[in-house]
Amino acid sequence: MAWLILITAGLFEVAGVLAIKRVTTHRNWQSYLMLAVSFGLSFSMLSYAMKSISMGTAYAIWTGIGTAGSAVLGMTLFKEQKDWKRILCIAVIIASVIGLKLLA
Repeated sequence: MAWLILITAGLFEVAGVLAIKRVTTHRNWQSYLMLAVSFGLSFSMLSYAMKSISMGTAYAIWTGIGTAGSAVLGMTLFKEQKDWKRILCIAVIIASVIGLKLLA
């Protein structure tokens, strides 16, 4: 259960990054609410997952999900550069997250 919560926390981190982007274009209370709720849920779920998963592993996986997810969404939703070097780096992050899970 802790692993599912950790993955969900990482997805809420990605939602928080999207909310940051939204705040830069739409400065209204809904954008700020989305930002606060996304990061609030992300941090709360990360904290809960850390009761069962070691801090280093949980934080690395949470950060990896947030980093890779945000980069992929940036390329797909915001037309950021999609060259092979960026995709390779994202693949390395994903492989590292999987490796940490397998070793935990």
